[in-house]
Order: sequence, then C-alpha cells, then structure tokens
Amino acid sequence: MTTRLTISHVGHRGDGVAAGRFVPFTLPGEVVEVEGVAERVVPSRIVTASPERVAPPCPHFGTCGGCALQHWARAPYLAWKRDLVVATLAQHGLHPEVAPTIDAEGAGRRRVTLHARRGAGTRLDVGFAAARSHAIVAIEACPLLASSLHRALPAARLVARALEGVGKPIDLQVTATLQGLDMDMRGPGKLGEKDRLRLIEAANAAPLARLTNHGDLVMQREPPSIMIDGHRVPLPPAAFLQATEAGEEALVQLVLAGVGKAKSVADLFCGVGPFALRLARQAKVRAVDADAGAIAALAQAVRMASGLKPIQAETRDLFRRPLMAADLKGLDAVVFDPPRAGAETQAAILAKADIGRIVAVSCNAASFARDACLLAAGGWKLGTVTPVDQFTWSAHVELVATFQR
Repeated sequence: MTTRLTISHVGHRGDGVAAGRFVPFTLPGEVVEVEGVAERVVPSRIVTASPERVAPPCPHFGTCGGCALQHWARAPYLAWKRDLVVATLAQHGLHPEVAPTIDAEGAGRRRVTLHARRGAGTRLDVGFAAARSHAIVAIEACPLLASSLHRALPAARLVARALEGVGKPIDLQVTATLQGLDMDMRGPGKLGEKDRLRLIEAANAAPLARLTNHGDLVMQREPPSIMIDGHRVPLPPAAFLQATEAGEEALVQLVLAGVGKAKSVADLFCGVGPFALRLARQAKVRAVDADAGAIAALAQAVRMASGLKPIQAETRDLFRRPLMAADLKGLDAVVFDPPRAGAETQAAILAKADIGRIVAVSCNAASFARDACLLAAGGWKLGTVTPVDQFTWSAHVELVATFQR
C-alpha cells in the first residue's frame, strides 16, 4: 500500500516525522510516498523536495548508520541542533537563553571507531555499522575524517586481517597523534603468540605508532602524544579526546569565558587536561578524574610544562566519591564535563556549595537538564547555554552552560 505523507519536522534522532510516523532522509515540508504501514519507513519516492535539500557528499549515506542528515543544508541543520537543546531543556522547565549552534567540524574527526566483522561468505568487512543493524558497511573513505586519519581504514583492514583466525567481531579505535596512528582493539580477547606476531607485522606495515589490545601493549614504535595549548601530553591507550580539534577549542573558549577571572578552579571529569592546562594560565587548578591513565598523562604533562599556575591532578571516582563541601571551599569556580550519564551526585553537592560560579559542559542535553535543575533548586541561576556541533550530520549535540548565584 502506497501512502503519501507530508513531513512536519525532523525528530530528535534525525528522522523526518509525519503523522506519528518516522521517515528517515526527509526534511520539513517535503511530500513523500512510503510503502506499507510500519512506524519507521524509508520513502520510496520524494514527491516534493525541500529547497533545503542538498546532495549528500558520501556514497554510503543511507546505508551507513554513522550519518543521518547529510541531505540537509548546513544553516537549517545547525538551527535544528539548537532546537534540540531548547526542547530538551523546556521539558525540564528550563528556559534559558540558548545561543546559535557553533559549527565545530573544523578539519574533521581526529578519532574514529571502526568495526571488523565477517560478512557474506568469507568476506571480511571493515567500516561502520549499518543503520539500526549489526551488519557492517565496508567503506573506503569517510568525508568526516581529518586528513591525519586518512590511513585509518587501510590500517584497520591490515590489523583485522591479521586477526581473521580469532573469529570474533573486532572494534578498532583509531586516534591521530603527533607520532602517527594509535590503535586500540576491543573484542579479540587474550592473544596467542602467533596472533601477536601477525599483529606486530600488520601494525608495522600500517604503520602504527602503537597498537594495544584492551589497553594492553602489543606494539609501539614510539609513545603517542598530542599537543594541548602548546604542551605535549602523552596519550593513554583508548584515551578520550574531543572528536575534533575545533570542537575542543570551541568548548575551551566557552569554559574560559565562563570562569572569567577566577584564580582557583576545580576541573571535574578532567580527562587528559584540555581545560585544566588552559585554565592554569591564570588559575590554580584541581583536576579530578576516575581514569588513572588520564591523570598520569596530565601529571606528566604538568611536570614538563612551564609558565603555568599549579595543577593538582587527582584520581578519584566522582560518581562514588564526589567532592564534598569541604573540598570545594575557597574555589572561585568549578568546571564539570561528565560522561553522558551526567553528574547527578556531584551536582547535588555543588548546588549547596559556596562557589563563585559553575561552568557545565555536557554531551547529553537530558542529563545536563536534570543536573541543572538540581543546581537551580540550590539557588543557582542558569545563564546562556551554547550548543556545539562537532558530530556533523548526526543527532548528537554538546553544550556549555554557566551558572551564577
């Protein structure tokens, strides 16, 4: 059965919405034809196209599950990301000023996770997962990757082929570093000596700066590192970094503006220190994270740095052991950038703390809104919220917000 639908808006996952049905790869105002009565259905024909429709730059768009919105012009797409933040905050009774979305694609992604799976017959597919499927779309190139990752796919194929005998699905996280590509494997389990030797040969042929298996070293030509504000920072295996350098810079500038002239700052969920190292230009910093490897990397960078105010780098699980009121005493500002789950326990303590200002960085508007409500209940006023888009063509959006009493 053929049904004609008019798309009213784009939903929070990037699908067009029409009369309660979800139609991927469509835009507001478009008239489309669909087959069947499924709740989510790909259009069989676009009858009336939106003037905002553009040609997708990637031949894999529509099959690869990595992108949802390559067909949308940049300006309305960025406005939609702002609308996602506005709508999510409003659902929690929050109505702050929300700035225009900052486009932080920059030069492209500097880290990527690729998947290697056995496909039809004996074919080994290396690429990204198909939309809503565990099947792998084998790709030769991705327009989202920075030039520093141009060897990531060939390197992943070499490593995956070296593990064909293992017979398990493999995930390969690849990060661009000053020394070349750093790759961490997930999935192969404990390696036998023959597998390890094949991997070393593949890693040298790639060539990789380092290859690890669940963080355990397999091969290293030289220790990978990155630069943060002119400081060399060693990179732990599978370390978290902002997806793009432009994204990190956008978040940093918003954080620096948010803390103002603060002279004593806590940087919570600090990672390897993208905020802490920059904050220390002007302020004494207490940098805290549960990742011992990240804290060790930051501490090493601090030891090699010059011209910075003191940075105290501390390993601490802020979900189980949040900083308490006594820990926060005397601070001019707190910056917190938690994982997607947010920082509910820590936010509840911050709500009652005697601090000058708070800057929140979030990759999940819903968990941010929950934490913001806790702060608001403690008398904090939510200032401007700024969305940041470093995950181009996806439904993912980050934000930075300020709080003052």
